[in-house]
Amino acid sequence: MNAEYPHGTGSARSAAEELLAASPAWDLSPSRHLHHKEVLMQQIDQDSVSDARTPAAQPRRRLIRPAMVLPVAAALTGVLVVTASGGDHTSAPRRPSAAEPAKDNGASVTLDRIAAAAMSRDVKPVKDGQFVYVAFLSRENKGALNGPVRLGAPGKHEVWTAQGSGPTTRTGWIRDTGKDAVMPGKLGPIVTTSPVHAGLDHPTYKWLATLPTDPAALRVLLYEQTEPWGDLSQDETVFRNVGELLRSTIMPPATASALYKVVEKIPGVTVVPDAVDAAGRHGIGITRKDPASATRDEWIFNKRTLAYLGSRSYMTANKGTGGTADTLYGIDAVMASGVVDSPGDVSAGTGG
Repeated sequence: MNAEYPHGTGSARSAAEELLAASPAWDLSPSRHLHHKEVLMQQIDQDSVSDARTPAAQPRRRLIRPAMVLPVAAALTGVLVVTASGGDHTSAPRRPSAAEPAKDNGASVTLDRIAAAAMSRDVKPVKDGQFVYVAFLSRENKGALNGPVRLGAPGKHEVWTAQGSGPTTRTGWIRDTGKDAVMPGKLGPIVTTSPVHAGLDHPTYKWLATLPTDPAALRVLLYEQTEPWGDLSQDETVFRNVGELLRSTIMPPATASALYKVVEKIPGVTVVPDAVDAAGRHGIGITRKDPASATRDEWIFNKRTLAYLGSRSYMTANKGTGGTADTLYGIDAVMASGVVDSPGDVSAGTGG
């Protein structure tokens, strides 16, 4: 197991382990599970909140943005296929914002400490033929489209990311287990609509190792290769891209440290003194609210080791919504991570 994700402590960890160990059950018919999954996928593509009483969620944009594809052949064989967007991040060069981060909320000091802790970790390089395995305990919005948020039951979400440099249309494998899973326990491929090389849309260890470790140079590179999503600012898009890298990869210590230094320079980043992940572990939160976004993401770090624990996503009060408070619509916790030799292999470790 990678040292980036240490074990939790006390009853919170035990409760999480019990949830992860629970056997999956079909409480609804397969057609109803598919309906709820389709509702969630529609919500992923929503760009704003239209009404405070009936918000349409805009969940965090993931590097691998799942969508159910059930062609006739797959439906007959029971194979789950997950597609991922293969966006082009090499459009016209863009330069970082000239603004400096606010320093009165402790974000710079906290990110400096997190960067130093990341640099001190011992990480074994990942080979091309291997897979990075990450297991999450997660809860996501299962509410109806244009209806109020309804967090689903805790479930186990596992991802095996392939490490080849590409081009490839199969970037890994995925498996969901739990009450709200569409096909509980079924291992299915993650495929892209077009071939992708190692990069932001397919972050491999080898690619991460090629990134500049000088924070200033890395910052310029990330901004040049980042195309803003919809109405989001480029600062917010870079922030969310970095968040996806932190939660879904194993990376060289120097790269991780430099990424935290880049985040330190993004305007508007703030500290949340006490944040709780899906496993009930308390930590320090790092977040950013973009004026153009109806949502915000929050990263959670262990208060003692400063290792990444998980994340929370909120819908926020936005112009025209009439809302007055944030609404939690997604939460997760990294329970295990490591390097394995084949999809489905969980021998890398079982503790978060």
